[in-house]
Amino acid sequence: MSAAPADVDADRWVVAHVEDSGFRTSISARRHTFVADEPESLGGSDAGPTPYEMLLAALASCMAMTLRMYASRKKWPLDSVEVRLRTKRTHKADCENCETGAVGIKQLERRITLTGTLSEEQKTRLLQVAERCPVKQALESGIAFTTVPGDTA
Repeated sequence: MSAAPADVDADRWVVAHVEDSGFRTSISARRHTFVADEPESLGGSDAGPTPYEMLLAALASCMAMTLRMYASRKKWPLDSVEVRLRTKRTHKADCENCETGAVGIKQLERRITLTGTLSEEQKTRLLQVAERCPVKQALESGIAFTTVPGDTA
């Protein structure tokens, strides 16, 4: 059996679907499904993280995985990594103003906890490597959008 081409998933979509007047959104990515929502205090049903929380989760998980991969490759004694991110912006407030003004996350607070018998040099290097995570680089470089026609009912 031959190996699948590297770009076999290139045409796969991440799909977000809302059916009712609420904010609960079903999301699928490959074979995985999950939910995004807004808190009850903002009119949602709090069935899942907000879109901004998902963005932060994507970034934090990429940083943690990048650090794990690097430490494993170097055979460094990294037992665990915890990346915490937060922002004061809310998705709902930005949605209310998106037609008239600039919105979006402008600054994040980050806390990285490295557990293991690492030297100070290793810890310093790992914090430098966190800056190179692919999701962080994509967000910092800017992302262009191309809209393709979709089905309408």
